[in-house]
Amino acid sequence: MRTTITLEPDVAERIRQAGRSGTRSQKQIINEALRRGLQTGEQKTKPEAYEIETFDSPFRAGIDTVKLNQMVDELEVEAQLEGKLQK
Repeated sequence: MRTTITLEPDVAERIRQAGRSGTRSQKQIINEALRRGLQTGEQKTKPEAYEIETFDSPFRAGIDTVKLNQMVDELEVEAQLEGKLQK
């Protein structure tokens, strides 16, 4: 099928550069690029599954390890206040 298209200058230059190797014609380069571009929307293969490495934690679910220092500070303040009130 013959079709006339207008290429942007940067695209035309890239086709020329790819054709300079002499192994493929501009027609082949354009057809291959179009096939690759059109194929991306038609992917029927599932993406590869991935695994997440798990590990045993000494903390129970719901404990925010980032806030442990804050909790220790609060407990120390509580202990100091209780100590002052008991004296």
